[in-house]
Amino acid sequence: MGRDEHQQAAPRSVRAAVLTISDTRTLATDTSGDYLRGELAAAGHQLTGRSIVRDDATEIRPALLHLMAQAEVVITSGGTGITGRDVTIPVVESLITKPMPGFGELFRMLSYREVGGAAMLSRAVGGLAGHALVFALPGSLNAVQTAWEGLLRDELGHLVFEMTRHAQHG
Repeated sequence: MGRDEHQQAAPRSVRAAVLTISDTRTLATDTSGDYLRGELAAAGHQLTGRSIVRDDATEIRPALLHLMAQAEVVITSGGTGITGRDVTIPVVESLITKPMPGFGELFRMLSYREVGGAAMLSRAVGGLAGHALVFALPGSLNAVQTAWEGLLRDELGHLVFEMTRHAQHG
């Protein structure tokens, strides 16, 4: 089965959830989460959940597990930097059973075009975590738009197709 056949066989709508990780954002100020919610809906995907948690591993992990139980794809924003408070990546990596290193590599490549060498500060990751795909993005609206428009928007159905076609679950 070639790429075109995979694209045609891919679901047009997937179950997706959004998790914002921030010590300061609320539903009223979460521009990145709003953007993802709007883009997922515009693409015909079903939003199964949306949450905001503090940048704290004891909040991130249970929120991710809850959203993963309802969704085929979970997209997080925030907590991916290198400061002491940024703990999203270790939590996400502890849940990923099949990493997709190409996601982070391509995200940083696209980011480099926009922000130059500062793109190396991003630890964005993606991969299969049990029965869901998880993508951890930086919290800035620009970074989320870069990941959505450059990587996820046109591949989300294909990614879910690949995840489910041979009952791959971790």
